[in-house]
Amino acid sequence: MRSRYFFALMILLLTAIFAAPAQGAKLKDIASFGGVRSNQLIGYGLVVGLNKTGDGNSMRSTTISIVNMLQSMGITVDQRSIKSGNVAAVMVTSTLPPFARQGMKLDIAVSSIGDAKSLQGGTLVMCPLKGPDGQVYAVAQGSVSIGGFSAGGEGDNVTRNHPTVGTIPSGAIVEREIPFEINNLHEVTIALDVQDFSTAVRVASSINYELGGQPARAIDSRTITVDVPEAYHSNVAALMARIEKIDVNPETITRVVVNERTGTVVMGADVRISPVAIAHGNLHVQITSQPMVSQPGMLSGGQTVVTQQQSVQVSEEDVRLFVMPGQTSIGDLVTALNAIGVSPRDLVAILQAIKAAGALQAQLDIM
Repeated sequence: MRSRYFFALMILLLTAIFAAPAQGAKLKDIASFGGVRSNQLIGYGLVVGLNKTGDGNSMRSTTISIVNMLQSMGITVDQRSIKSGNVAAVMVTSTLPPFARQGMKLDIAVSSIGDAKSLQGGTLVMCPLKGPDGQVYAVAQGSVSIGGFSAGGEGDNVTRNHPTVGTIPSGAIVEREIPFEINNLHEVTIALDVQDFSTAVRVASSINYELGGQPARAIDSRTITVDVPEAYHSNVAALMARIEKIDVNPETITRVVVNERTGTVVMGADVRISPVAIAHGNLHVQITSQPMVSQPGMLSGGQTVVTQQQSVQVSEEDVRLFVMPGQTSIGDLVTALNAIGVSPRDLVAILQAIKAAGALQAQLDIM
């Protein structure tokens, strides 16, 4: 009796799963709004308090920076008397998020630009962070965390992770805001992450269905513009919140991604291959060297010497030509190649050859 109920329950679950409509992606997952973007910040600073792991005296820029910093504090020193072993010159980078306000804290990354061995235990002295326009948007300072260490003595050294790059969580404070009044917009621009005309038209149709009328239109394969309805004047944020939750079924590009350095191949199941004949073999060349002792004859006055005797062996795999029928999936191809023992690196070469022959119905991206 229990097995009968269990069987009936499984049928109901499978029916619900296969009857459920396919859910598309949220618009905010595949697109972004125009003007709502981050901005990169960069600055130059000094990390002090190092345990003789900073820049050496050969880095004159670090020494000059120390002198300038002390002079700004009203201290005059002789440049020749400064030892910079406990100080490292660094570049400080951060990202200013959209709608950042004064007083907001940012995470920063600190990277050595000299010959410092480690930033462990160091403190970043206050430095400004500038945008591409040269304006200061944040000020950074704090203790550097490298998440590792570097230690050693004469001839011995132990290093964990990367000691010349560190982070300072909440190490910068926003001092200048980027002016952007979103509620004054009369038109909203949406930019797709991947350009595709079908997806752009589909997004515009979904927005028009959600809002009613024809406020949205596809400008090109990546850009959609939306006229702000009168009901959302001075409240464009609410309009964006409504639009970004719209479900859209984006078109996907059939693609095969190949990483030749690691032999990694990633492909979609919908990749198809036209009729093609494939044969792939490897040529192995092995050179071995064996020491041989040459002994001179008696009373010849010669010396015993050691010579190297080399041998070369060449072998080629015995492979057969096989034909892939039309509309073969990439899964069928991989199954067939695995059956004859093709390695991932050989698969990379085979896919490149199939693409060159015009039989691979997909975009081949080589990393």
